[in-house]
Parts: sequence; C-alpha cells; structure tokens
Amino acid sequence: MVASQAQPLIVFSHGNGFPASTYRVLLEALRSRGFAVEALEQFGHDPRFPVTSNWTHLVDELLAFVARVRERDAQPAFLVGHSLGGLLSLMAAAREPSWARGVVLLDSPIVGGWQAQVVRMAKKFAFAGRFSPGAVSQKRRFQWPSLDEVRQHFSSKRAFAAWDPEVLEDYVVHGTVAAPQGGERRALRFDRDIETAIYNSIPDHLPNYLRRHPLRCPVALIAGRESREMRLADLTFTERVIRGRKTVLEGTHLFPMEKPRVCAAFVEATLLSFDALNPRPVRALP
Repeated sequence: MVASQAQPLIVFSHGNGFPASTYRVLLEALRSRGFAVEALEQFGHDPRFPVTSNWTHLVDELLAFVARVRERDAQPAFLVGHSLGGLLSLMAAAREPSWARGVVLLDSPIVGGWQAQVVRMAKKFAFAGRFSPGAVSQKRRFQWPSLDEVRQHFSSKRAFAAWDPEVLEDYVVHGTVAAPQGGERRALRFDRDIETAIYNSIPDHLPNYLRRHPLRCPVALIAGRESREMRLADLTFTERVIRGRKTVLEGTHLFPMEKPRVCAAFVEATLLSFDALNPRPVRALP
C-alpha cells in the first residue's frame, strides 16, 4: 500500500481495440494499492479528436481528459498506458510536462531510427495497412446473436486462452454493446474501422517530437517476456528514453489481461522507483 496523505494519481490509457473497462481488474488492483485511478473509456471515437497520422488528435484527447481530471485533482499524474496508451501517455507527458509525474509504458516500444523511416514510407505509399495489425482488425468479426455467443467466440480463440477469466468476462460484457438490430444481438464497442485507422497511423516522428518537447519526468517500460511486439521492435530509441528502467513480466503483449494483479504490482514497484512520494526533477532527454 502506498502511504500518502493524498492518493497518488494514475491516469491509465488503454490499448488499441480494448476499452478501459476491459482493464477493470488491473485498475481495481491499483486502487487497492492506494492509488487514485482515472481512465478514458476509449480513444478515437469522439469526432472532436479524429484518428490522424502520428495520433496527434488522440494525444489532444488524452490531454483534454487529464485537464478534466485536474479540475478535481490538480496534482501531477503518473501516466500509465498499454501499447497504444503507452505511446499516447509518453507524448502527453512531453507536451505538458508539469502535468506528468512519470510515465509507465506497458509493452509499448517507441519507434525510432530505421523502423521509423520504414513506417513513414509505408504510410506515405499506403502500404501500412498490408503489414500492420490493421490487416487483421479490418476483417474482425464485430457482431453476434447474443452475449453467450460472444463469450463462446472469444473463449475459443487462442489469443484469449491465457487471459484471466475475470478480464475476459469484462471484455465480453463491456467490450460489446447492444447491436443496432435490437434483440439480444451484440456488437463490438470499439469500432473496427477506428481500430484499423489507429494501427495504420502509428507515430513515425517520436525522435523529433521528443526533441521539440523534451521529457521532464522519468519513463519506464514493463515488457512481456513472450511479447511478439517487443521481439520485433528495434529498442535502440526506447532504451535511450527509458534509461535502463525496464522490467520484464511473464506473458505476451497482452500481459495486462493475462496477469492483471501481477501487472499492478509491477506498476506500483515502478512508480515507487520513481521516488513516488518525493518526486525530483529529471533532466531532459538529450
């Protein structure tokens, strides 16, 4: 338990395609450890913040959410995010350094160097959709006859086999909504076209972005040992940003869903390593 007069604040940002309510077990575990936790339910669905290249408006959406949270609790927040959410947290912390106490990336490699150039060219010539996860999300099934059918569908998928049962049930219940056709039909809550657009517009500008907006808080990475995303990433630029603050948790890219309570313990330990109760200035990234 974190001992503090005021509960340290965490603003959590979800991964692409998974609304924040999917992470209920993780977020409740963090609250039980003494943190106040706030989370935007889903990025990219507010027409004021459309999905564009490099996720510029999604960062605006996160900052607008943090601003609303600060109306109730003005303390700087720890920005914690999974995958998409980690990179949004990183860019938000760089844009508004006085709002951020630290950033924790949950399996969010930071694209830089030659990989950033490849991503830039792929987007320029419209190749990104062929090679990104968007090629899968674009064809994702999005409707079912009933909630039980949703449950059976995801329970049978290999990608969900390792999920904590409570998390899977949260995704079944809260990751779907009543379908427009009515009756018992259910549809994915997270629009698959928006999910695809997010995958196909991954940031390729982060080295320049962080030079223009130097980080003023510590950044750490918690990675899944079996994460394909981490294995395929060139971590050279990520290592420059995190400066050795890396821990590895058993699991895949989706370890926050597979081991939510263990993930919460790792996040708490990471925040304590930031000198959470006595934050101090951190020099900017060169």
